[in-house]
Amino acid sequence: MNADTVLDLGRNAMYITLLVSAPMLLSGMVVGLIISVFQSVTQIQEITLTFVPKIIVVMVAFALFMPWMLAVFIAYVQPLFGGFDALVR
Repeated sequence: MNADTVLDLGRNAMYITLLVSAPMLLSGMVVGLIISVFQSVTQIQEITLTFVPKIIVVMVAFALFMPWMLAVFIAYVQPLFGGFDALVR
């Protein structure tokens, strides 16, 4: 295993991590932005108003996107484990 292979594996792992986490991160960001604008307009500064909807939306996004996230992750891991003997040599 040379340095190029290690760098390629690391780059692909970071890309897959970003891709798999994107639906939950983006949904939390959008809901946070909407709640922030709502708080600015109404001047309600309740701290739980930001956390509870974000948690609910992130959990819903996790449940909705789980089959896709699992498929992306498995598509990355199967060739990696399948070619493990070639990577070690």
